Amino acid sequence: MAVKIRLNRMGAKKNPFYRIVVADSRAPRDGRFIEILGNYDSTQEPAIINVDEEKVLNWMNKGAQPTDTVKSLLKKQGIMAKFDEAKRAKN
Repeated sequence: MAVKIRLNRMGAKKNPFYRIVVADSRAPRDGRFIEILGNYDSTQEPAIINVDEEKVLNWMNKGAQPTDTVKSLLKKQGIMAKFDEAKRAKN
């Protein structure tokens, strides 16, 4: 089963905010998910990103692949750097 870390759109029409979720890659975008890892609100200035870093690192260590958008959000939070560092330390 391929697991992705991706955005799940919530909110009203023309007023979106997003949840960062872990979901089966075959599930619909706003459909079934496994776990909520955080949220992202692009309508605020500056954009608000809340992420449970521990959960994200745990899922990525299990093999979950972040989408390109989520990967860029995680880079802004510094989580991708910590994941790469931990990965290098294992070798």
